[in-house]
Amino acid sequence: MAEALGGSRALVPGLRVGHFTDLEALTGSTVVLVEEGAVGAVDVRGAAPGTRETDLLSPENTVEKVQAILLTGGSAFGLRAADGVVRYLAERGKGFPTPGGVVPIVPAAVLYDLGRGRIHRPPGVEAGYQAALAAGERVEEGSVGAGTGAVAGGVKGGVGLAGYLLEEGHRVMALVAVNSLGRPFDPQTGRLYGEALLAEEERALLPDRSRYQGGPEDYRYPFLLGQNTTLAVVATDAPLSKAQARRLAIMAQDGIARAIRPAHTPLDGDLVFALALGEGKGVDPYILLRLGAYAADAVTRAILRAVLLSGSAPGIPAYRDLMG
Repeated sequence: MAEALGGSRALVPGLRVGHFTDLEALTGSTVVLVEEGAVGAVDVRGAAPGTRETDLLSPENTVEKVQAILLTGGSAFGLRAADGVVRYLAERGKGFPTPGGVVPIVPAAVLYDLGRGRIHRPPGVEAGYQAALAAGERVEEGSVGAGTGAVAGGVKGGVGLAGYLLEEGHRVMALVAVNSLGRPFDPQTGRLYGEALLAEEERALLPDRSRYQGGPEDYRYPFLLGQNTTLAVVATDAPLSKAQARRLAIMAQDGIARAIRPAHTPLDGDLVFALALGEGKGVDPYILLRLGAYAADAVTRAILRAVLLSGSAPGIPAYRDLMG
């Protein structure tokens, strides 16, 4: 068994999350800080990713630990925000030790939100720095940070956080920024895909769908293509090895497919980062199996929370408003 945790209660101790939100440009950045380092990994399933420093996360490569993960809007322009997180960490002496000083390791991934705000101002160095300065243990969800200008299958996307406390004592969480081509809901009934996984208190967020009328899914989209991505960070306090963290990321990808149809398309840049606190000595395969299964469930719930907690934006209806 496991206890479902939502919002800030889901945050794994040792991590901090910060947002930079630009409402005028409808974009922003979200940083997950782990200044003392965590074993990192990544799994990329979308065909249109925009990333930085993901190669070093391969299990066979030298660097074991990262100090932060950045999720950001702004498409390729937004990768500059990682330099701001690097600056924040370098000022505090946090990073990979080298003869010339520490080098902060900050893998990053972008989503496409260009043209959705009143002005063109993708996140830059200062956005990343401010997101790091704002990092704490209380995590805002909805249309904030990397999810500020996000769209999920024609409704407003955003940022969501969910997790589980396993009976073995380990925690696993998922933080997502959902900006998907596929819909998070059945267009005929309005029912959210993955709704069965919601915790009881999360079901209170569901809108009244009694007046909703729609047609069957035909996988045709009236909105622009090639501007989509779901980004996730899954984290655990279990001391996974680098290879096991990679398996955690792989298993967590299933949570995207349960919450969004279709997922991992030629027009999305879907990816999942994994973080594991501890010394990286590894865990029993059965524990890893359970962590990965709950990580996938957490990703699904985090996506649904993002959609349920996001308000509308100009030209982008919120899910709850569409249902009404």
